[in-house]
Amino acid sequence: MATLTQKKTKTTITEPPQYAVYLINDHYTTFDFVVQVLTAVFGKTVPEAVKITNDVHHKGRGVCGMYDRQIAETKVDQANGMARQAGYPLKCTMEPA
Repeated sequence: MATLTQKKTKTTITEPPQYAVYLINDHYTTFDFVVQVLTAVFGKTVPEAVKITNDVHHKGRGVCGMYDRQIAETKVDQANGMARQAGYPLKCTMEPA
């Protein structure tokens, strides 16, 4: 008769690295358009979007959110595409958090 041996194994699940997504200040993109990008692409409420837009204006850049790499890349592409389509030079970037 065969005996079954059970081994306990530990599985460690690591969270994927996070990336911060930023909007970069420029002197041409309107305040209202930046708020629109933040609400449409990043799902921010209007008050959150206004606060981030003020950070962009006063600090040179504002954090839009922290995401996994693929999601961050998608958000950057969406924001940059939205800006280009509207004729604004707004830049969205990402960097490891």
